[in-house]
Amino acid sequence: MAVNRKSLEAIRQDIESCIGKRVQLRANRGRRKVIEAAGVIEKTYPKVFVVRLDGDSAVRRMSYTYADVLTETVELTIDDNRVGVVNL
Repeated sequence: MAVNRKSLEAIRQDIESCIGKRVQLRANRGRRKVIEAAGVIEKTYPKVFVVRLDGDSAVRRMSYTYADVLTETVELTIDDNRVGVVNL
């Protein structure tokens, strides 16, 4: 089954409209390292967005590009809907 993906601009607009909302984050960091965390979308910029992570870890903010979402290196889930994938 083919997955329909959105364009970079559509992903940027989706994330921009969700500033301040809670997200579930799953990021593939390579070599079998996967980060799973919860946080809040804090700020968006023309090429990147920033997620403020919950918890007491040393890392408090992570930034990702919209291309990371497009290529599924980063998966964002907001209100049980994945960002970057067309829900049919």
